[in-house]
Amino acid sequence: MPHPPLHLAVEIDGDGDHPAAWRRSAHAPGALLGPRRVARTAAVAENAGFTLVTLDDDILPPGSAASGGPAGRLGAVERAAFIAASTSVIGVAPVVATTYAEPFHVSSRLASLDHVSVGRAGWVVGVEETAEAARAWGRPRVTGEAALRREAVDGLRVVRDLWDSWEDDAVVRSVASSRYLNGERLHYVDFEGETYSVKGPAIVPRPPQGRLVVLAPAGLVPQALVDIALVDGSSPALLGEAAAASGAPLAFAEIEVALDTPGEPAAERIADLERYAPWDTAPGRPPGRLRYTGPARGLVALLEELSGLVDGVRLHPLVLDEDLSVLSRLVLPELFVRRVAARPLPGATLRTNLGLPRPESRFATTAALTTAATNSREGNR
Repeated sequence: MPHPPLHLAVEIDGDGDHPAAWRRSAHAPGALLGPRRVARTAAVAENAGFTLVTLDDDILPPGSAASGGPAGRLGAVERAAFIAASTSVIGVAPVVATTYAEPFHVSSRLASLDHVSVGRAGWVVGVEETAEAARAWGRPRVTGEAALRREAVDGLRVVRDLWDSWEDDAVVRSVASSRYLNGERLHYVDFEGETYSVKGPAIVPRPPQGRLVVLAPAGLVPQALVDIALVDGSSPALLGEAAAASGAPLAFAEIEVALDTPGEPAAERIADLERYAPWDTAPGRPPGRLRYTGPARGLVALLEELSGLVDGVRLHPLVLDEDLSVLSRLVLPELFVRRVAARPLPGATLRTNLGLPRPESRFATTAALTTAATNSREGNR
């Protein structure tokens, strides 16, 4: 039996996955602090046929003393909104952490992004672990795996509930009756956690997708709260095991990629950058992540092997200006010809393109159940 086609995502933050990738970029370093660079990169990814782009983020600068790279970046949600306005098919998912940020604000920003993109938005759940991040936020540091996980879980629950706090038919927009909202379709979330409480409801109407597509590293939050688990493994077999163990509706394999370019093998490109900083110590890189280096045909074969083991892949190119071109010309077209990968459909939401159902507001479900129970009791009198 043929396997379902893979969904393809690519990380497009900065100049690439290598800490010194900026040294091989095709633009001036200052271009990273403007929106047009990331919009052009997203357009290349969209035209190539990727389903989704993701945008890393952190309150701290991305550069390091070792790499000498750019010491600033625009916010991921702001960049995602610019991409959404300048594209029409590809999904866009920024990294947003709730370790210190208020979930109410996270909910509003991401819901707004889904409205701007007309249902093409996702959210990569992040965590801020360093003391420097806590100081930048002006908050006491959250330490320990259990506490960091608690903040991620609580934040995700609150954000989901705030998205649900407006039922789909809450907005009336009736000029004749001078009525904009049906107040009975708005709900308080009434969240009480260990470190904060949220009353609600949200101030932004329910997102077009109901809830944005949520991506998170496998094991960070309960599987019931995510749509896509991001899994690591040093081989296809280990990635398949991690995907099966994640229990999430979909599992995407994380893969670092360095491809041969015209006139320069991948190994030489890596060696050139390793003079400035090691790839293995890139910020946030987990140990044991699969890395492919070599010709395009080898990556096609690897992704074909992963088909059936995972539902999708998220590629982390060594240098975006170099590798994304090879992916567009030599890798994705071959995957589509072999029916290994799926192209996103124009006019569809990200959930639709990923084969994920649109969730109903949990408050609407509760209200419907209550009404049904009431009607049942009255019918039995």
